[in-house]
Amino acid sequence: MSNAPRILWADDEIDLLRSHVLFLESKGYHVTSVTNGADAVAAVGEGPFDVVLLDEQMPGMGGLETLAAIKRIRSQVPVVMVTKSEEEHLMEEALGDQISDYLTKPVNPSQILLTCKRLLERARLRSEKVSHDYLRRFGQIARALASPLSHKGWVDLYQEIVRYDVALEGDEGARQILQDQHREANRAFGRFIGAQYKDWIRDTRRASNNERPVLSHEVVPTWVLPQLDERRTVMFMVIDCMRLDQWLEFEKLLYPLYTIEKAFHYSILPTATPYSRNAIFSGLLPRDIARRYAREWDSGDDDEHSRNRHEKAFLADLLRRKRPHEVRLRYQKLAGKADGRAFANEVTDYLQSDLSAIVVNFVDILAHSRADYDIIKELAPDERAYRALTRTWFEHSWLFQAFQSLTKHDCTIVITTDHGAIRSLHGTKVRGDRRTSTALRYKSGRGLKVNGKHALVIKNPHAWGLPSDRLISDYIIAKEDFYFLYPTNYHYYLNLYNDSMQHGGASMEEMILPVITMRPRR
Repeated sequence: MSNAPRILWADDEIDLLRSHVLFLESKGYHVTSVTNGADAVAAVGEGPFDVVLLDEQMPGMGGLETLAAIKRIRSQVPVVMVTKSEEEHLMEEALGDQISDYLTKPVNPSQILLTCKRLLERARLRSEKVSHDYLRRFGQIARALASPLSHKGWVDLYQEIVRYDVALEGDEGARQILQDQHREANRAFGRFIGAQYKDWIRDTRRASNNERPVLSHEVVPTWVLPQLDERRTVMFMVIDCMRLDQWLEFEKLLYPLYTIEKAFHYSILPTATPYSRNAIFSGLLPRDIARRYAREWDSGDDDEHSRNRHEKAFLADLLRRKRPHEVRLRYQKLAGKADGRAFANEVTDYLQSDLSAIVVNFVDILAHSRADYDIIKELAPDERAYRALTRTWFEHSWLFQAFQSLTKHDCTIVITTDHGAIRSLHGTKVRGDRRTSTALRYKSGRGLKVNGKHALVIKNPHAWGLPSDRLISDYIIAKEDFYFLYPTNYHYYLNLYNDSMQHGGASMEEMILPVITMRPRR
């Protein structure tokens, strides 16, 4: 019985349907029955079900309200609505994928059985098709990794890997093969970045020539300023530490509300907030930020609380350099729940400005919290769970509320991120003096020593677009899923930071980043 398909049946008259329940159990199904919506939601929260049968008209928490609550917890579970009449709104719900089917009372046991078998068979066939498609593509992906790929080729390959990672939910064997190939892809990507990145920095021509990707410092000129030229009201959102797979979860919820155009940029190195986000807002590489804003740069450490205090001023200066006419600018950093709620309540006021620049810190906070709090790691032990946790937050967040409010207005929203994050699973030893920076995926200092197989070793920072001074002559950037540790207390810190979400390095997750342009559907 442990492998039997699990059905949840919620009906306030479930006692009258006892014969139906016994019939399903005789056919090999495990049926959990509840008499109200609240109990149904609680049951779904406690464990997964393969199918939910839901009475539309229950006292208290009705069927549609229960449906919405179930979908918030487990969006993919098939739900069959059992109703007394074939109403038009149920057809609309079915077309919108909120319900998988609906049945009209009175229902008979065979009708229920056939519906459940059809839904379960469809899910099995879909899972088998995805597994088959990936295994068929495995050799082609492996051959692509053995061949030179362009920056666009890497974007396409990364998107394909992420799509399979999202879709391969049920086949653990195929998932393990994909994870191994994903690691191999990041190994090859690290070699690609090591070979190409300096040429990208040296190339002063427009990135639109397709010989190199758009980099962090070119995001605003490439995607935001053209919207301003068309006299559009623009909201520019930088969601700190958002990966492509997380965006795909957000996109599912936003697609009914907005038209969505997707492009990509590559984060500069290091893929860390003090470097990449300052590059976005200033339109400059870090070496040029340090020259143009020497006092602001020198007064900060490698953390966003000090070096990222000047983002509004940097963006205002960028607009003055690039735009002949004045741009009314509003900037807001949303660091906590109170900031977010205030933003959602006042979001339409931001449309009074030509450009509103919004920094959203929650995803970055979630990434760090996974390392700091055991309960978060318990909730998100792997990539799938981490993705699901992010989606759950977004679906109930002030940010989604703000997006819903903005659909009523004529505006353009450009969304991107400064960097992604990677599960750091392998430590590697590094040696440096006491003034070496403390980050786990990159370090700056003098005389840094590290295994060159695990890191990009940078001895000429200016060629990589990075600043240097009497204290900093070297940078090291972690590749794949490595993180840097000193020999002192090595095993203690190896265990402390193992399987934490980190950024600053050279991986597909950290560097290949979506840029989204959205407009409300009319």
